[in-house]
Amino acid sequence: MQSEAKYPWGDDRRFNSYAGYIRKRFGGRVQKVTVNAGFTCPNRDGTVGIGGCTFCDNAAFTPSYCMSGGDIAWQLREGMEFHRGRYRRAGTYLAYFQSFSNTYAPIDRLREIYSAALAVPGIEGIVVGTRPDCVNAEKLDFFAGLAREKYVAIEYGIESCYDETLRAINRGHDFECARRAVEMTAERGIPVGAHFILGFPGETDGMLIGQTGLINSLPLTSVKFHQLQIFKGTAMCRQWEQDPSRFRFRELDEYLELFSQILRRLRPGIAIERFAGEAPPRFHAGPTWGLIRNDQLLARLEDHLERNGYFQGQLYGR
Repeated sequence: MQSEAKYPWGDDRRFNSYAGYIRKRFGGRVQKVTVNAGFTCPNRDGTVGIGGCTFCDNAAFTPSYCMSGGDIAWQLREGMEFHRGRYRRAGTYLAYFQSFSNTYAPIDRLREIYSAALAVPGIEGIVVGTRPDCVNAEKLDFFAGLAREKYVAIEYGIESCYDETLRAINRGHDFECARRAVEMTAERGIPVGAHFILGFPGETDGMLIGQTGLINSLPLTSVKFHQLQIFKGTAMCRQWEQDPSRFRFRELDEYLELFSQILRRLRPGIAIERFAGEAPPRFHAGPTWGLIRNDQLLARLEDHLERNGYFQGQLYGR
């Protein structure tokens, strides 16, 4: 006999997991297949800035089968074949447009790219990573139209709720821009995610915990959190080399406690897709937690929550 769910998201895990959200939505395991469609960003090409975000090196998170600007259908077929070898139970695939700003193009170009992706057999939907300043009503109406037939989600890089931080990392937009984009997306019934980085210079634990209230105020479906990582060749790497005293790198146990305090205050309805990240060692310049995989990080988090009696939303609204 199946036990009654302990938490409002419908299972006994101490946080509302993205995996659980996906299982409810699709009835089983779903695998994202990363695609690089050759986009750029407005803070790279001079529209709002140059050089991109100070922390950014997309190559650190891009699988080997992704070819910048290459054929979309080929990338997806290669990606599905790659994942079939690793995850035998995956039968449903989503095309994940991760690199750079995947709505930063005229609407006709977006129609071409996303129609090609959804035409590939086995692809049941798309997840589109982009910036808040790279959407408008016309583009969101286009995605809402696609969502009538297939799964469509949009994921915004917000990174921080503090405008001073956003200026320092060369984002080229403020938090209110992010709020508008998330609200416009949710109004159209499109699942919307957000990405935040924890640990930028100048942001204290109190600030990182405090911004949870602003995150809660957004109509988000899911959220990703990453610890700050320093990648070789980035502007942030040069800043760290010039003045390492500006940076605070939390040990893993410190980070688990910081994230737990955020989680305890996070609205229970937001699904957690990721709470920390990993990249191949060859990209790292700054301090790291060593060779620890995402599944090991997750086990450490769940143990920390269990030992301390923490769960998502425990302090929400207090």
